[in-house]
Amino acid sequence: MTPGARVAAAIVVLDSVLEGAPAERALTNWARAARYAGSGDRAAVRDHVFGALRCLRSFSALGGGGDGRALMIGSLRAQGIDPDIVFTGQGHGPAPLSDIEKGGGHTPSEAEARDLPDWLWPYFEASLGPKAAATAEALRHRAPVTLRVNARRITREAAQDRLSREGIGTRAVEGASFALQVLEGVRKISRSMLYREGLVELQDASSQAAMEAIALPEGARVLDYCAGGGGKTLALAARLDCDWFAHDAELRRMTDLPARAARAGVHIRLCDTRELDALAPFDAVLCDVPCSGSGTWRRAPQAKWALTPDRLRELTGIQKDILRRAAALLAPTGVLIYATCSVFRLENEDVVGKASGAAPGWSRRTCRRWQVDAEGDGFFLAHLWRE
Repeated sequence: MTPGARVAAAIVVLDSVLEGAPAERALTNWARAARYAGSGDRAAVRDHVFGALRCLRSFSALGGGGDGRALMIGSLRAQGIDPDIVFTGQGHGPAPLSDIEKGGGHTPSEAEARDLPDWLWPYFEASLGPKAAATAEALRHRAPVTLRVNARRITREAAQDRLSREGIGTRAVEGASFALQVLEGVRKISRSMLYREGLVELQDASSQAAMEAIALPEGARVLDYCAGGGGKTLALAARLDCDWFAHDAELRRMTDLPARAARAGVHIRLCDTRELDALAPFDAVLCDVPCSGSGTWRRAPQAKWALTPDRLRELTGIQKDILRRAAALLAPTGVLIYATCSVFRLENEDVVGKASGAAPGWSRRTCRRWQVDAEGDGFFLAHLWRE
């Protein structure tokens, strides 16, 4: 595909997304219909689409409109590229710009340049203070690709050497003992022997660092209450000798976990909700709760435009309810671990504070944030203990 054809494909996908289709599904549907597109073409179209979704407001301003075509015009202008070079109508590229399009667009305002819905900015300021602008800017760019080395089976240095021999260049991430940021060869990861053998897993560096901050005694019975794919349980199990249990309200989310655990050389028991009372008490319960995902919006940018004030309030209610239910499964001396990938105080310190204040005898002993930066996503971790 020519560069113009890739832009034309991105326009089609973006229009589908703007009509309500999930971005991943829209990309998959396009790829199935475009059998001629190679892996490089698919990656390029994906980059165009996700870049536009991260920068929806600023690209719309620069492009003079809100549809896929205007967004791609805005994208090119943001890169200092004259859209006329790409919008030629040749080689399956998009049709030439009209006179209105050539004269349209404007320099984004301060609010437009943040690439956030206006109603969210006060939450950023209240939660992040002087780091609000830098966080909003970081969310406009691609997230790093990071691997977690399975410490139970290989050292970080040995993994880095073997990955290099497979054409995957990495660097060690400061602040996470088992993290390797991928610098080149990203598309080779899924075919890498280390990945296929469970010696490395894809996991954000902040998430890794948060799990590394959790200390548990040998033999502890640990429940991951909102396990999802189980990445955090796998990270914990790679360095701690405990009895691991994983639960999720939707069992299908854990479908791949047994195979991943087997590759990693650990055993994790999957639990149905109906089993939890019989399996309790647990020495620790990890609650990586459903949240806005605001710390990961550069990976899932559609989410920041879909979030509403009502949904944010609903999420905080869900988070409090999960903490209440998880606390009932703890042993008297157990620890309740609360985690989100949100940057909002409303979902983090406020939820933990209300949970500990509402239940006599609970205290908060650990409370830590990881900022959105060049190494990792936004993340929050807190420990609650019974006095």
